[in-house]
Amino acid sequence: MSNRVLFPCLAKTLLAAFSLACSAADASPAKPVSVITPGQVIIPIEKMRRIWGELISLDPATRTGTFRSESNDEVMSFTVMPYAELLHHATLGDLQDFRVGERAIFRMHVNDKEEWVWLTYIQDEMNMMNGHGEYFFVDQIDATTGKLTTTWAKGDMTFVREKNVVLETDKDTRYWKEGQPAKFSDIKGGDKLRTKTHGLGKGKIRMAWEVFLDDASLVKFQAEQKAVHSKRILEEGMPGYVDESQGRQLTLTLFNEGDEQIKRLKKGTPIRVAPAGVDRKPLAVDVTGIVTVVGKNGRQAQVTIELTAASEKFKPTGVVRMWIAER
Repeated sequence: MSNRVLFPCLAKTLLAAFSLACSAADASPAKPVSVITPGQVIIPIEKMRRIWGELISLDPATRTGTFRSESNDEVMSFTVMPYAELLHHATLGDLQDFRVGERAIFRMHVNDKEEWVWLTYIQDEMNMMNGHGEYFFVDQIDATTGKLTTTWAKGDMTFVREKNVVLETDKDTRYWKEGQPAKFSDIKGGDKLRTKTHGLGKGKIRMAWEVFLDDASLVKFQAEQKAVHSKRILEEGMPGYVDESQGRQLTLTLFNEGDEQIKRLKKGTPIRVAPAGVDRKPLAVDVTGIVTVVGKNGRQAQVTIELTAASEKFKPTGVVRMWIAER
């Protein structure tokens, strides 16, 4: 082979080898897919479903339940993670706040058998619409049937989510204006409504339990729920996971639902803490200690505690309840 042919071939071979080496060097290792892991606050966003459904059953003792997907009527079972966000009346809540039949978004994840059973939030309709600044704009009113045809959109109409959304009402529907009881006849074309609705056991139905004719009425419900949740955390304790337990030192990840109390924590704050069960209720008498470190663990708080005496009650990945102790 002549040099005139050899050199171009060699050059092409070297160029190909160089390109392959560069591609291998540039290739970064694949990011591991997150999964539900005991004792860790993980939301596997790579594999999740947010399903509008109708709550069928709920057992606070086992933190399990079922709902019906309104898109296909499939009944799905779920297990609520200890750190799940339970968003009720446009703020934080707990399982006992939700009513059977209530329409909500259920955020689901798979277990190791690829079954969609782990739940990391229930978001009620009020929370979803309030958080996105959205309303049902009244287009048509049928006083005979009690049906309202609406457009679901942002308050300034810069985004329309869905048109021809039908809101149904019945004898049990309550109406609110300026935080006070109102009537169906108070609704006018063009009004901006928000609702709390339930299903009827089949299909996609929005039967209203509550219709809010203005923001003030929703805010009133929200404020009442905030007060309920605040009192509950004060009495039942801030929930969290045990990260480490060594002698008298205890490190916890406290879930953000206890944020109001968590904000009061600082070095030297006296506390009481107890291990908790599946239902997140204490399993044993609480022990005392003081906070030595307060930090962050994602959206949660990470707190280190020096116990008054060493305790074998606390196991890593276990659930706990913690209270600020009175001096």
